[in-house]
Amino acid sequence: MPVIETIKKALHLDHSSTSTPAASSSTAPSSSTAPAAATDLAVPATSITHETPAFDSKDVTVLFVLGGPGVGKGTQCANLVNDYHFVHLSAGDLLRAEQIRPDSEFGAMIKDYIKEGKIVPMEVTVKLLETAIGDALKSPPAAWAAGTSPRFLIDGFPRKMDQAHKFDDSVCASKAVLFFSCTEEVMLERLMERGKTSGREDDNKESIIKRFRTFIETSMPVVEYYRGRNRVYEIPAIGSKEDVYAKVRVAVDEILAK
Repeated sequence: MPVIETIKKALHLDHSSTSTPAASSSTAPSSSTAPAAATDLAVPATSITHETPAFDSKDVTVLFVLGGPGVGKGTQCANLVNDYHFVHLSAGDLLRAEQIRPDSEFGAMIKDYIKEGKIVPMEVTVKLLETAIGDALKSPPAAWAAGTSPRFLIDGFPRKMDQAHKFDDSVCASKAVLFFSCTEEVMLERLMERGKTSGREDDNKESIIKRFRTFIETSMPVVEYYRGRNRVYEIPAIGSKEDVYAKVRVAVDEILAK
């Protein structure tokens, strides 16, 4: 059976799936934070073939965070979590967690895709993100109970146009894109340094070069698509982390004020 059909069958995406009501931000508050990894992919929670999004963008704010590998997205997301009470969902982290989850149907496939610098099939990534958002809404950070609306940073996603459309249409309409721009020379230097201690299989020069090419060919069209809709906030990511974050704050303050 072709890999996509296998994925759809495992995720209960075959044939007639029914839409689910949009989630509300009135979920009972809890002081616990969102789990780092999603739950079993095969659990038929909310299907990614919704006729309407699973979560209402009036209640849930989603910002996509895009930029080439090594641009510093994770560092800046961590700052926003601390200061603005976002829940940070890294598509890469969710995929890496899934590839080592016991009994995962897709672990070996995800591992091969990541090693080759390729994009994991959309059905898997979108399902992991939808499940993670749902888990966070069930067990929200304490700050949300104190009046902060549910808000998510989705880091490293969407990486292709079909992912962008699928997420906006079936999970939650995104509000804006934080796009971190940087030269490949700087990103390569950062990743090679990180590779000395990260233990990640893709932090080697060959995989990094493949990831650069993949980003340019498949992810930059996503950035340009949202730029054409005045939803991209471009942040130059060369300079100190503090200088970059100062620019990030200006952009996020403007986005949240809308």
